[in-house]
Amino acid sequence: MSPFWKKDEKKQSDADNILQMERTNPPAEEEKLEAAEPEITVKPAEEETEVKEMAAAKPKVLTAVFSGCTGCLISLTDNYDILLDLLNAIDYRYETTLVDQREIPDEDIDIAIVHGSICLQDKRQVDEIRKIRQISKFVVALGGCATSGNITKYSVGGQAAKPSHESFVPIANLVKVDFALPGCPTGPEAIANTILAAVGGDLEYLTPLATLAGFACGCDLLVKIVGQGLCIGCGTCAMACPTRAIEMDYGRPHVNQELCVKCGNCYAQCPRSFEPTFEMIEKRIMGVE
Repeated sequence: MSPFWKKDEKKQSDADNILQMERTNPPAEEEKLEAAEPEITVKPAEEETEVKEMAAAKPKVLTAVFSGCTGCLISLTDNYDILLDLLNAIDYRYETTLVDQREIPDEDIDIAIVHGSICLQDKRQVDEIRKIRQISKFVVALGGCATSGNITKYSVGGQAAKPSHESFVPIANLVKVDFALPGCPTGPEAIANTILAAVGGDLEYLTPLATLAGFACGCDLLVKIVGQGLCIGCGTCAMACPTRAIEMDYGRPHVNQELCVKCGNCYAQCPRSFEPTFEMIEKRIMGVE
């Protein structure tokens, strides 16, 4: 998918060449008048409308951090080569690290990216995630903590700062999640591709992400894939595991529960974790539009 904010370099180059030729060989007076006529065919009101439509094409985005290590936000910034393009493609309305905005806005938001689980004993977190859901068209759970609770749901509290904070749940336990990106952290490319798909309206790319919220650990891989006879022994799950908790034994994944951090990345990366629809098969294989 070609980013919409990229300019057509060839068209721009042709325009520059024509302008250079006109400066070198100025046309006659009559030719100048003829060339000037097309420039006044667009009314100022029409130009203003086009500018407004272009501005409206930039989705309003907020990024919220709850109970987690902020590793997913760091993963977003790891898109060094295209980070500025990503930030320019959206209209950031709330973020406490990349932009200087400390209060969640009351206006409508197009895309809310949430990472970190929700502490049930923290009223501020509970209220904020509900407010985010209320003002946002789409909510994206980013990373294992937001999608499944990750290792935070095994917390027993007792920390010196907030000893009462002992119950952590994925955001889907409190609000509806539209898309989920598991991983601990989620890979930089996956985050970038999801943002570009949302900006460009690529629903085909986003559809599988709508089924991933709530998957917790390697147990889902064993029950839903291996247990259903769907495993093809490719080893993708083992390669995707950030803690190397999965080993391939006799062509099947074996999950070490002591190393598993419950991020759900193994299931998300499994090529058999979702079945393509007949419409997708027609479009990709049969060439049916």
